Amino acid sequence: MPESILRVGIAGAGHFGRYHALKVAASTRAKLTGIHDPDQERAKTVGWEAGTQELSYEDLLAASDAVIVAAPAEAHYALAARALRAGKHVLVEKPIAATLAQADELGALAKERGLVLQVGHLERFSAAYQAMAGRIGAPLYIEATRIAPFKPRGTDVSVILDLMIHDLDLVLALIDSEIESVDAVGAPVASQFEDIANARLRFRNGAVATITASRISPRTERRMRIFAQNSYMAADFAARKLTVIARAPGSDGRLPPGQQPVPGVAGFGIEDVSWDDHDSLAAEHAAFAASVLDGAPVLVDAAVGRRALAAALAVGEGMRQSHERMSASGLIKVG
Repeated sequence: MPESILRVGIAGAGHFGRYHALKVAASTRAKLTGIHDPDQERAKTVGWEAGTQELSYEDLLAASDAVIVAAPAEAHYALAARALRAGKHVLVEKPIAATLAQADELGALAKERGLVLQVGHLERFSAAYQAMAGRIGAPLYIEATRIAPFKPRGTDVSVILDLMIHDLDLVLALIDSEIESVDAVGAPVASQFEDIANARLRFRNGAVATITASRISPRTERRMRIFAQNSYMAADFAARKLTVIARAPGSDGRLPPGQQPVPGVAGFGIEDVSWDDHDSLAAEHAAFAASVLDGAPVLVDAAVGRRALAAALAVGEGMRQSHERMSASGLIKVG
């Protein structure tokens, strides 16, 4: 039988590593064993705040049953693979790895050793996603916008892997089909990687999604609109508001409880839904502990992480192709 308390170490003492450390320290199902970072002083500072010690990665693995990998994206694979080979369960921040081959290897390692590998797609644990899920039929079209002011944090990767991947994962959770084609455009503005991007994804079942992400905008905005055959949903994540317009389900035109008639549109009802934000990171940690300690299904497993990474890489490739066309036409000048 697994232990009732999960011994968890943190690999990475940056912005998210600190949050993870504090969350584990406050958990009733986990014990924080230590924190590792190449910047030992930073690790000591976060460790002092969270009530733990700075450790080498070797010592962290020896002291832990599980490791949360919250290091920069390029280090995810190496740290997660080493932990899995050492027999440790892993919660790795998104993206799961840098390449699909690396993601496949991590998934295979976890499966071979019977270990939990969870990927930190935090939106899957948000109150917003829970409010949206199940309220609309199979999407025909999704439009997502995620823009924010510039912050140096996260600029070690493009805005695709920094911000857009959240909405890519939500779109993939809502559309049950494989991506057929991607058209994308983006540009680096304040960093060496793309800071603004737009992608149009077409799926094999005919559904289409358009996603915009920016980390150089003057304001923060997070919205999503979803069109289905007989319904429409609009989500304003900042306002914590969801509006659903749907055709009455029965032939008699009666609206279900909670819906009001849409003026001038017979047989359709409108429902306004709000939600109270909860601690998504705590919910993510609770799911990880439940998978390790109780054998609960892994809600965001390696396959989910790989699919999101594949979509992000496809957007990056589409962006590269668009850049080549723009350069060849003289629309942009290189160098």
